[in-house]
Amino acid sequence: MYFSSWLSQLYRGLSRPIGRTTQPIWVSLSRNLVLSSQRKIPEFSSFVARTNTCGELRSSHLGQEVTLCGWIQYRRKNMFLVLRDCHGLVQVIIPQDESAASVKKILCEAPLESVVRISGAVISRPPGQENPKMPTGEIEIKVKTAELLNSCKKLPFEIKDFVKKTEALRLQYRYLDLRSVQMQYNLRLRSQMVMKMREYLCNLHGFVDVETPTLFKRTPGGAREFLVPSREPGKFYSLPQSPQQFKQLLMVGGLDRYFQVARCYRDEGSRPDRQPEFTQIDIEMSFVDQTGIQSLIEGLLQYSWPSDRDPVVIPFPSMTFAEALATYGTDKPDTRFGMKIIDISDVFRNTKSEFLQDALRKPQGTVKAMCVREGAKYLKRKDIESIRKCATDHFNQEVLPVFLKANSNWNSPAAKFIVEEQRLELTRIMETREEDMVLLTAGEHKKACSLLGKLRLECAHLLEGRGVVLRDPTCFSFLWVVDFPLFLPKEGNPRELESAHHPFTAPHPSDGHLLYTAPEKVRSQHYDLVLNGNEIGGGSIRIHDAELQGYILSTLLKEDATLLSHLLQALDYGAPPHGGIALGLDRLMCLVTGAPSIRDVIAFPKSFQGRDLMSNVPDSVPSEELKPYHIQVSWPTDSEAEKRKESFTPSRKLRVLSSVLHQC
Repeated sequence: MYFSSWLSQLYRGLSRPIGRTTQPIWVSLSRNLVLSSQRKIPEFSSFVARTNTCGELRSSHLGQEVTLCGWIQYRRKNMFLVLRDCHGLVQVIIPQDESAASVKKILCEAPLESVVRISGAVISRPPGQENPKMPTGEIEIKVKTAELLNSCKKLPFEIKDFVKKTEALRLQYRYLDLRSVQMQYNLRLRSQMVMKMREYLCNLHGFVDVETPTLFKRTPGGAREFLVPSREPGKFYSLPQSPQQFKQLLMVGGLDRYFQVARCYRDEGSRPDRQPEFTQIDIEMSFVDQTGIQSLIEGLLQYSWPSDRDPVVIPFPSMTFAEALATYGTDKPDTRFGMKIIDISDVFRNTKSEFLQDALRKPQGTVKAMCVREGAKYLKRKDIESIRKCATDHFNQEVLPVFLKANSNWNSPAAKFIVEEQRLELTRIMETREEDMVLLTAGEHKKACSLLGKLRLECAHLLEGRGVVLRDPTCFSFLWVVDFPLFLPKEGNPRELESAHHPFTAPHPSDGHLLYTAPEKVRSQHYDLVLNGNEIGGGSIRIHDAELQGYILSTLLKEDATLLSHLLQALDYGAPPHGGIALGLDRLMCLVTGAPSIRDVIAFPKSFQGRDLMSNVPDSVPSEELKPYHIQVSWPTDSEAEKRKESFTPSRKLRVLSSVLHQC
């Protein structure tokens, strides 16, 4: 938010749009920070050297002697100042009489953001000077004593939400950035939701919170893992990508219902929606099926959802992977807006276009189209050129824009091969209107759908940039995506298979027989939870049969099953049927708060390059400290270093930035 003056930010800026209403953040937090179903009021001033917080004083406190601690946020003409703590703001009158000269000196000379403790009486503001937009706007504090607890030196940036700061600067001085209203709000809301999740799982449904190790062993498949050296020569630990194996072993151990707010690690650098270290709400249950897991998660989110948002409506709709790909071009569709993909192959069976005929003759060949409402009205020529270039660069495929004008003339490169009959049929199927634009492409089914799926989001982004409202930021559209394939062709070697989810996912009961004849056709008992086009959770029913698990690992995936001998052995000792899910807490909170990046809902995140700019890690270690681990550093040659530098060229930086803007 940007405001014309600091005072308007101070009082009006503490209100922000939430859901369909506008409420002060401090009021929202005070009301919502309830830690039990009995609605006990938290005691914020217990055990500390204050009587009250800066945000709680009201007219009911008039005449009371109070002691407050906080930061000096604003001072005017040495007459009054605004004191801030994490609960809100209060106005403090600076005494002007000679007898209080020492108090005035402290409060007038202390730099802004200095920490002070003041004591005084709660009094009414003079008539006409009340501030109804400020929760404490009816009162002020008449100071009697003041103590400077810590002076603040010149800041690298002002602690004001409307002041522009680069993300690098915010991360370098994260401890200062955390003082902002928005960061305070995000982290407190995150804490509140996690607490409600714990309450729902443990108190209402009998789950057991179990901590699992973060020093484990390397596992086959999946993402790249962080390795941790040990003092045994050549032996390493690995930081787990998730507690997957441990939670399955807990089911073998009879825990029945497990959950954990789990730290997870992937050595893949940062992505717009992931950090090298991130947090999951990790869940596993015995004797459960897919419907049971989905019902649990729907209830969990409904119970923990912030009360100042529109309530979560359950059950969530469900869609198969095949349907999601065919209709939206992705396995994580944003269902807040239309622009669905439609198969128009039958319209062009007899076309004279060689481009379309060549596509239709191939296996899985198809013609697909998508209607962009009012695309002809809002999209410019440069936008169309950008869309076509995107199709060529990312998919090596042609996309044809088709425009329908009021006089029924088709203004498009495709017009020359579209005859009148096809034109009328296309208009009927696509339900086109004046000023609409149709994007048409042809090729293999999956590739054509994926292309239009990407262009669907790109067009939405362009239209919203022109003022068209497509994706309501106050709307939360949940969706289950189910019936994923169990295996996918391995990248770089399509003749081999890799797990679509992970190798512990059970096959669909109807497809078990295909494992031995056509494994590429097997569906899985894998399910993803999607919110507004973002995957926020994924899970599956697990394989609990050791023989089947060994066959999939060794024969189908060609992995070294000895790395998982402990799990295979455990499955042989009476493992119950079980399944689970993990919710990405960082992504979920990013969407709930409307933050532009998951880094805005994590207290101490890594930068986009995976670095901690505050402490400057990763950092080098002296060679003598590496000796106990039997490790030597092999420094890159000049040419290798240059290649690494070139791998993040300005053009790639631009693509990455574009990805951040479109995906966060």
